[in-house]
Amino acid sequence: MEYRSRSIHKSTTIMISAILFLFLIHTSHCFYLPGVAPEDFQKGDPLKVKVNKLTSIKTQLPYSYYSLPFCPPKKIVDSAENLGEVLRGDRIENSPYVFKMREPQMCSVLCRITLDAKTAKQFQEKIDDEYRVNMILDNLPLVVPIRRLDQGSPTVYQLGYHVGLKGQYTGSKEEKFFIHNHLAFTVKYHRDPQTDSARIVGFEVKPYSIKHEYEGKWSENTRLTTCDPHTKHTVVNSNTPQEVEVNKEIIFTYDVEYQESDVKWASRWDAYLLMSDDQIHWFSIVNSLMIVLFLSGMVAMIMLRTLYRDISKYNELETQEEAQEETGWKLVHGDVFRPPSNSDLLCVYVGTGIQFLGMVLVTMIFAVFGFLSPSNRGGLMTAMLLLWVFMGIFAGYASSRLYKMFKGTEWKKISLKTACLFPGIVFAIFFLLNALIWGQKSSGAVPFGTMFALVVMWFGISVPLVFVGGYIGFKKPAIEDPVKTNKIPRQIPEQAWYMNPIFSILIGGILPFGAVFIELFFILTSIWLNQFYYIFGFLFLVFIILLITCAEITIVLCYFQLCSEDYLWWWRSYLTSGSSALYLFLYATFYFFTKLEITKLVSGMLYFGYMLIASYAFFVLTGTIGFYACFWFTRLIYSSVKID
Repeated sequence: MEYRSRSIHKSTTIMISAILFLFLIHTSHCFYLPGVAPEDFQKGDPLKVKVNKLTSIKTQLPYSYYSLPFCPPKKIVDSAENLGEVLRGDRIENSPYVFKMREPQMCSVLCRITLDAKTAKQFQEKIDDEYRVNMILDNLPLVVPIRRLDQGSPTVYQLGYHVGLKGQYTGSKEEKFFIHNHLAFTVKYHRDPQTDSARIVGFEVKPYSIKHEYEGKWSENTRLTTCDPHTKHTVVNSNTPQEVEVNKEIIFTYDVEYQESDVKWASRWDAYLLMSDDQIHWFSIVNSLMIVLFLSGMVAMIMLRTLYRDISKYNELETQEEAQEETGWKLVHGDVFRPPSNSDLLCVYVGTGIQFLGMVLVTMIFAVFGFLSPSNRGGLMTAMLLLWVFMGIFAGYASSRLYKMFKGTEWKKISLKTACLFPGIVFAIFFLLNALIWGQKSSGAVPFGTMFALVVMWFGISVPLVFVGGYIGFKKPAIEDPVKTNKIPRQIPEQAWYMNPIFSILIGGILPFGAVFIELFFILTSIWLNQFYYIFGFLFLVFIILLITCAEITIVLCYFQLCSEDYLWWWRSYLTSGSSALYLFLYATFYFFTKLEITKLVSGMLYFGYMLIASYAFFVLTGTIGFYACFWFTRLIYSSVKID
């Protein structure tokens, strides 16, 4: 029997190794360190300009570029997208823009359109909602450089240009809509003097709104009087803007300028990821470290002074009468390892927390080493989903180990619950949110094929791996309690008001949240205000501080609880650090009303739906850390006490 279980264990290990090896081979094509895959262009080489989704920080609903009647190419071709890109709502397609390397263009006419009532309304709605157009050249996103007024400050970059703007003519109060129909592109390149080849290191644009004019009837060879390369007449301002009205004619034009740059290809993302507020992050780290030092001092005091003294005194007691006179955590030794109510659910949540912890930890390590740079669109989300799936084996192992300790026998049942409870709840919320997005005809709606792929990943890979982990964990010998549990539960004395479970749980969540809330602001800004987040070094430090804070605050409060002769610590340890998720959701609500300009009901529902998922995940993660810290602490202190 032992040989059989050993061979099953061995074959399982080989299978997991093979899966991970295939995963690494696959991801080696997905991830690349900045500076590994450059493309060289000779003078005159065609450059492929691609268009991406239209985005708005007011609605949070992305739309495909050709959902608006922009000039289309002869045939619209969709680019292949990874799982993360599809989930983000990216829709990358070809464009009619024709660029040739280091060959400037002036006033190239793209097309001419006449607006009807429907198309005019579409443009006006998108301009009103402040939608931006996103484009890509050589994997670099299009940006609008914005120079700050104060001298010496670096240029900041806005992702994408606005479809148009609202304004009024001088002397008029009527608000009009104007479209950006002339784009002045700047392609920055770094030239190799030896081969004369060049690499693209920047893609910028200045959008203008201009009412183009021409003489005679329109034809393919018509020359514009407002923008003519022959007379060197270029567009430099929007003094005569192009209105968006029914039956108005709009002519789309563009310029392309090439600028040589000293920036090397490997450093081309540095300008996009410029971090001008790193002092705030350092303040966040120092602030969090102060909390950790304070808690570490308390834990050290408990462990070194109180516990040492208590254990020494308790071990020196000679008679049962003296033992009965003692008070505090020692008196509940016969009940402290009594299985809690709803122990199955606790096992499931602990297993899910381990799965989440593994996913976050590995993702952070990948990110810190630069594998998940923004140049790999969707890479972060793809990596997180794949890691979540493969970490299922640890979820099954952790839940079944705890389940067996609680004298459970049906490991298959607990494995199934672990594999389905958390992902099931998240998938249900995600499905409802996706239905809302689909109702808005947004490109952010996940297609049926992708949804099916997610379900296959869940039931085809994650669930079997949870069962494999559950089998391995259940075959291991049960974790033995350091002290025996009495048959009759001890009565818990009346507790002081500050030891009330709800009060102490809510207090316990404040410090872990306090350790991360400054970094949380930057994460929310990057997600909802369409900015890059690439300070994973800071984030990794904050994450480590979060782990330590969750563990220490739970140990301190657990010790005070046991000293009050309350031995119901299992669930409370999980909920103490897990309650920081409540503060995260409250902060997200505060952020919504103070920083965002979302006015549409659907957009608001999307925000709170996604933040609910994030808070739920944070609850599972922090709760598990607190639980294991308390589990280790109680086993440590009670194994040091001699029980007759």
